[in-house]
Amino acid sequence: MADVKNFDYAVTNLLCTEGTKSLCFDDDDLVNGQSYKINDDEGLSFGNGGSDSEPLINFPCLSEDNFCLMLEREKGFLPKDDYLERLRTGDLNLSARREALDWISKAHAHYSFGALCLCLSMNYFDRFLSAHDLPQGKPWVVQLLAVSCLSLAAKMEETEVPLTVDLQVGEPKFMFQSKTIQRMELFVLSTLKWKMQAYTPCNFIDYFLQKIKNDEFPPRHLINRSIQVILSTIKGIDFLEFRPSEIAAAVAMSVSIPATDMNKALPGLMGVDTEKVIKCLKLIQHLTTIKGITLNGVPQSPNGVLEAACLGYKSDGRTGESCPNSSHSSPNTKRRKLDKTISLQDNLKS
Repeated sequence: MADVKNFDYAVTNLLCTEGTKSLCFDDDDLVNGQSYKINDDEGLSFGNGGSDSEPLINFPCLSEDNFCLMLEREKGFLPKDDYLERLRTGDLNLSARREALDWISKAHAHYSFGALCLCLSMNYFDRFLSAHDLPQGKPWVVQLLAVSCLSLAAKMEETEVPLTVDLQVGEPKFMFQSKTIQRMELFVLSTLKWKMQAYTPCNFIDYFLQKIKNDEFPPRHLINRSIQVILSTIKGIDFLEFRPSEIAAAVAMSVSIPATDMNKALPGLMGVDTEKVIKCLKLIQHLTTIKGITLNGVPQSPNGVLEAACLGYKSDGRTGESCPNSSHSSPNTKRRKLDKTISLQDNLKS
């Protein structure tokens, strides 16, 4: 859904009664497997209501001015610069990201949310994790953060949003009360500085498809294939190296241009780093050779796409597992993690 207006002001309409400094969580916030339905659960709400959510996205045309504006703004919705390196080295626990994505993809598929909702959920999660290390000894914090990120994304993007307690599907390890989820949502909002209308590859894909097709509006099946490839890039952490616009450009090329004609399309990709696009394209081309991820027969469920995309890519070009349990850390790495966790511990006190 291409949109260049800054909708960040919309989140100020949230019915917030708590400041982030008062956030504090303990093990009593867990629900021990039971869900609670609370009448005022819609207290945090974005959307404007309407028809049922669609699994994919309808795209309006982007003008050149709007496209340039989006390119400039996308920089403000990215994780911190060292985030990918910290995931690769084990400074951040990669298994926590995988655990969150696995659950988010199941809940996303359960409610047939749109592709942009899934992209936004992980954008929020990655940005938060790049700013705060999760406290050790509280395994439920990962699940709470995942639920909160999906809830916020659904409120931003979906026209019909379930109660927050009802989002907890897919046999999660932990269950939380509505008030606990809302307090975590406020913490996420504060950490992300209320910048929730993030740009994802979904926002740019129609523009690049049109450019490659000589301004011809892309057919629906080409958009659908593009969205499925975009979803397949979420699980491989090496795609975090690229901006959303670069991923979208690479995806558009991968689904609409024969490999022999790739170089001809590059001059038309104005505004993006073509070297980064080529590098991203090579990763996508390798990804599409994995069983279940082919441009002519992409799995139709987001969960299926993500499972097939688990194989990642190393920075030196070799294939490798992108979803390991990164439990190994050097003493210096652990010391950095301990220092950076203190601020989050203040908000997640037991």
